[in-house]
Amino acid sequence: MSPELGRFALALACVFALAQAILPLRGARKRDRRLMALAPGLAVGQLLALVAAFACLVNAAVTDDFSVANIVENSAVSKPLLYKITGVWGNHEGSILLWALILGICGAAVAGFGRNLPSALRARVIAVLGGVAAGFELFCLTTSDPFDRVWPAPLDGQGMNPLLQDPGLAFHPPVLYTGYVGFAVPFAFAIAALIEGRVDAAWGRWVRPWAVAAWSFLTLGIAMGSWWSYYVLGWGGYWFWDPVENASLIPWLSGTALMHSAIVVEKREALKIWTVLLAIGTFSFSLSGTFLVRSGILNSVHAFAQDPARGIFILALLGVVIGGSLVLFAWRAPSLTTGGLFAPVSREGALVLNNVLLCSLCAVVLTGTMYPPFMSLLFGKTISVGKPFFDAATIPLAIPLFIFMGFGPMLPWKRAQLWPVMKRLWAAALATLVAFAVSLFGLSGVLPILCATAAVWVIGSSVTDIAGRIALFKAPLAQSFQRARNLPRAVFGTAMAHAGVGVTVLGLAAMSQAQHRIVEVHVGQTEHMAGYDWTLTGVKMAPGPNYMAMEGTIEIRRHGHLVTVMHPSKRSFNAQNQTTTDVAIHTNGLSDLYGVIGDKHGTDADPTYVLRLHYNPLAPWMWFGALIMAFGGALSLSDRRMRVGAPRRAPLAGTVAAQ
Repeated sequence: MSPELGRFALALACVFALAQAILPLRGARKRDRRLMALAPGLAVGQLLALVAAFACLVNAAVTDDFSVANIVENSAVSKPLLYKITGVWGNHEGSILLWALILGICGAAVAGFGRNLPSALRARVIAVLGGVAAGFELFCLTTSDPFDRVWPAPLDGQGMNPLLQDPGLAFHPPVLYTGYVGFAVPFAFAIAALIEGRVDAAWGRWVRPWAVAAWSFLTLGIAMGSWWSYYVLGWGGYWFWDPVENASLIPWLSGTALMHSAIVVEKREALKIWTVLLAIGTFSFSLSGTFLVRSGILNSVHAFAQDPARGIFILALLGVVIGGSLVLFAWRAPSLTTGGLFAPVSREGALVLNNVLLCSLCAVVLTGTMYPPFMSLLFGKTISVGKPFFDAATIPLAIPLFIFMGFGPMLPWKRAQLWPVMKRLWAAALATLVAFAVSLFGLSGVLPILCATAAVWVIGSSVTDIAGRIALFKAPLAQSFQRARNLPRAVFGTAMAHAGVGVTVLGLAAMSQAQHRIVEVHVGQTEHMAGYDWTLTGVKMAPGPNYMAMEGTIEIRRHGHLVTVMHPSKRSFNAQNQTTTDVAIHTNGLSDLYGVIGDKHGTDADPTYVLRLHYNPLAPWMWFGALIMAFGGALSLSDRRMRVGAPRRAPLAGTVAAQ
């Protein structure tokens, strides 16, 4: 499987994508069933060509083909096999090919799972996906070719960035990209709806599962990236409001708003124009994150390509995709009907408020992320926007969002009264008051106390919602169990996702109380912190597959009893002339004991070692909550109502819809 075969397969995929973008779209316009019927086959053909291209690149990495520039720059003979494979997407060229591959999978998935769609709508959706895919494949072929050759071929490569040689980051990009690229499907549905001039309940039913799937993957991908930075970078933190971290949070916030807005379209045929705009905006934010990482505008530990030529290509692609879709939106959106009316106090009203707060949060994060580079570009001023700004600006918006999350799922559609809902939430309110009292004694700072209290409210209201639906403690246990079995899985999924938010926020609030110390100690010396005794009992050199590690042994005792023995290390990679830290973490599910070994000082006869010691309360809950959220999304997708049974569309007035 030569690199030339891979390049040919990539070029063939681009041809398929261009045909996929043009022919079905023309067929939908002319009502030509033969052209529309080409869409699924072209999408599958593009996917097969991309799979072949990706397999060729993986084969080059596994076989140490150092005649390929990408392999020379990102691999080495001594590199472990796992990282030879996963390193294929740990660089700019490979990651763009992976992006195109996932986009091809999305197109083929719409072709396979969209058989119940009207043929004209399916043709338009697949055509839009083909157009976006063609842009990324042209990007690969012109400025980011992963199959470029070098001559003469070196005997060994330069090796991978050691920070990326980790299982967490090996699997983080595919999951994150699936979330990013998955929002291309709602985007394609939005463009197809604008072209057709029609958004209805059936459209909302078709869009929502794709939005939920993309959101679940993006949630999991962000959590994996946060976990990686927690245990690999050795800073003791989990989220640093890094610009590239924010680039993933922005589409997550707008994607969350999109999911909730699509519900209103499906149930009440309201918020149509707003939902279409959210679908366009969410995928636009995903594309913008790609531009920021690869353009050189932002400096970040996550950025892995800073080439202006590549940035210009992506900027042009952004102009075509985002600019073109917004122009189409401005032209066609006024023709969309407004839909059903509803009272401010209703489930629709709660979802609108949810959207307003989520989009406000999105705007705050976007402003804080883009303000420094724009100030530097326009006025030559260097400005830093960090954690104090984001905490102060986002938490006051997040707390009302958490409060209304408790009411929203219990409110009836169209018109509601608050008092009956509040009576159902008395147990959750009581738990919230207890949490507030405990937080006053256990936490310091107004914002952590408010966040912890709001988190308990979210969890309690989610549990109360399920308990009320199954009549728990109000009916015989067997009857409650039977009602639970008959309850749609999407209801459980929604409650789990909301509860997951609460669990994550509890972890964040508790982590604001973390304790840490940086000390310089001799072997055998003990430090006291957070009620534990930390003793460095030894240091040794330990060789790895492509590095040499200085490994420490830290015994941790509490009241004289051994709690755990940790082995943090500092690794030196000679090929890259770079050192990394291997953090040691002991967790009991409620807190983490976290140790990092740093530089060696002094003489060989009397050495001292720098240790970074952390006690992080409820740290695991941040990632447990994200897993619960992602599982809640997956549980919702497993509900049969989310996959089949979309209402049949009525023909447009004066026309016969192509089916």
